Amino acid sequence: MATVSDVNIRKAVISNLNNSSFDDVMATITDAVSIDEENVLPGLGVMFEVLWKKCDASKKNWIVQEITSAVN
Repeated sequence: MATVSDVNIRKAVISNLNNSSFDDVMATITDAVSIDEENVLPGLGVMFEVLWKKCDASKKNWIVQEITSAVN
């Protein structure tokens, strides 16, 4: 049985989403958010990290503004 330290969450999430369609990714995010369980947060974090790394400064500013607005 693998322990948390044996599992590379980044690689697993990216591998699971590899070749996914728009609908697949939407369903993954929707399901993860709707179940409201903490164990899905690392996967969502990996998806956010992948997005963040591909964004230019303008998109990053928009994301930060949206998050700031949502939490305040």
